[in-house]
Amino acid sequence: MTAIDELLKRNYELGNVVPGDRSSAKPSLQVAILTCMDSRIRVFEIFGLKQGEAHVLRNAGGVVTDDAIRSLALSQRKLGTREVLLVHHTNCGLEMVTEDDFKDELEADTGLRPTWAVEAFKVVEQSVRGSMARLRRSPFIPHTDKIRGFVYDVHTGELREVDAVDTAAA
Repeated sequence: MTAIDELLKRNYELGNVVPGDRSSAKPSLQVAILTCMDSRIRVFEIFGLKQGEAHVLRNAGGVVTDDAIRSLALSQRKLGTREVLLVHHTNCGLEMVTEDDFKDELEADTGLRPTWAVEAFKVVEQSVRGSMARLRRSPFIPHTDKIRGFVYDVHTGELREVDAVDTAAA
């Protein structure tokens, strides 16, 4: 059985028991959460979310990329969100690579050098601050007064807020 077959089996066995309001694409809490794709971050469980309460966006590192800004612009401008919760985490895979080394590896393997940024980092708090600053500077994000960033400890489950001081310099 493939992993996808296993997931389909679980979905069938689960049935329609997930609580929440499915009547609108607009999140009832008017919040969007951007976090890492790391499977140890169980977004719905961490925040006690029900279906229909928040938009959840994920990418490698949970960093604010052009595509994240695209999604958040749609979320705010067309679907009513007013707050953004950024959640990066401890022991992230992006801490283990460098921008140039990964691009060199891809270029050696494919003959093509990526034009996109890897967004590798060494200090997770600096990455959170940089992501908050990018969102606040974006002309496409109208609601920037309620952007908050956190580091999730994958071992303890603790959420630690990152001070947004110096975001203008990031």
